[in-house]
Amino acid sequence: MEDPSQRRVDYADAPFEEGDLAATPLAQFQRWYSAAVEAAVVEPNAMTVATADADGPSARTVLLKAVDARGFVFYTNQRSRKARAIEADPRVSLLFGWVGLQRQVAVRGSASPVPREETDAYFRSRPHGSRIGAWVSEQSAPVASAAALHEREAQLRERWPDRGSADDVPTPPHWGGYLVRAREVEFWQGRRSRLHDRLVFVARSGAPTALDDPGAWRVERRQP
Repeated sequence: MEDPSQRRVDYADAPFEEGDLAATPLAQFQRWYSAAVEAAVVEPNAMTVATADADGPSARTVLLKAVDARGFVFYTNQRSRKARAIEADPRVSLLFGWVGLQRQVAVRGSASPVPREETDAYFRSRPHGSRIGAWVSEQSAPVASAAALHEREAQLRERWPDRGSADDVPTPPHWGGYLVRAREVEFWQGRRSRLHDRLVFVARSGAPTALDDPGAWRVERRQP
């Protein structure tokens, strides 16, 4: 293994000034997300979700499935560790790390379940195999072997064969979406000599705020 302390990558000197920001965090996120898609970043909607509970902090990668004026939406098993942590403490952090573009977006806010009809609509849009998988996995629970999971998958595929219908697999009652409403959204651009640009939208109220309201946010530059 190489010595990580000896790895050096100096970022391009691409300035990111206050005048470059869109009027709202939603518009700026959409701008950078589109750039990540155009640059063929692998899974640009991948984000780290950090939570904390009585056992301490934990983090994992999940996929963003919607972003709008309300906030950021992802879906998961609601018996998982992350879901239990959110139930205990809804404060969460999200991180989009677009390393190839020398950019990242960090979000601080609060998570809450999305309406059931929204979960059902998204679940019906998933491929048949993914819908089966939501029933197979008791996420975060121990399992005897991978073979045990595949056996259960086979049983459920027999129960709910792929008939080419969005309704051929029902939504599990323990599976659903979470909306993260933001109170802070940071846009980070790598710069030469580690003097990175960090421009942060901060909710004037201090509470989670609509992402498309330009009057509800102030911009703060932070030192790298």
